[in-house]
Amino acid sequence: MNQNSRPPFPPFTQETATQKVRMAEDAWNTRDPERVSLAYTIDSTWRNRAEFISGRQEIVRFLQRKWAKEMDYRLIKELWAFHDARIAVRFAYEWHDDSGNWFRAYGNENWEFDEYGLMQRRIASINDLPISESDRKFHWPLGRRPDGHPGLSELGL
Repeated sequence: MNQNSRPPFPPFTQETATQKVRMAEDAWNTRDPERVSLAYTIDSTWRNRAEFISGRQEIVRFLQRKWAKEMDYRLIKELWAFHDARIAVRFAYEWHDDSGNWFRAYGNENWEFDEYGLMQRRIASINDLPISESDRKFHWPLGRRPDGHPGLSELGL
């Protein structure tokens, strides 16, 4: 096993794909750009909305900008489909801006992994919906979503 590997490895099963999705959710909920970037290959390529990103250094800079703007970020991901070294997820996250305006972002991601379980490609399509603070559904303390907290399907999202 490579020291930079991230099990589980492709080809994925229902169990390992679900595990990979939860691991990604947990990492992103740390809001730690350096930690999150280690799940990606050195030369990983992204399309995030209309932004094209290449390599870990750009990933870190992107995530720093993202979480400086998207305050109190809380994310839930759900497995949509998988095949061999690819996983598709749907997700929603809630955040507010520096004026206290709340949003729920909805999206889909397509992921492709190398043999070491590192993501080499990420394609994300995301839409933001303004919501009132009373419409929020993600109320756990910042960090990892608790195991007993409902997922997207259970929340009707």
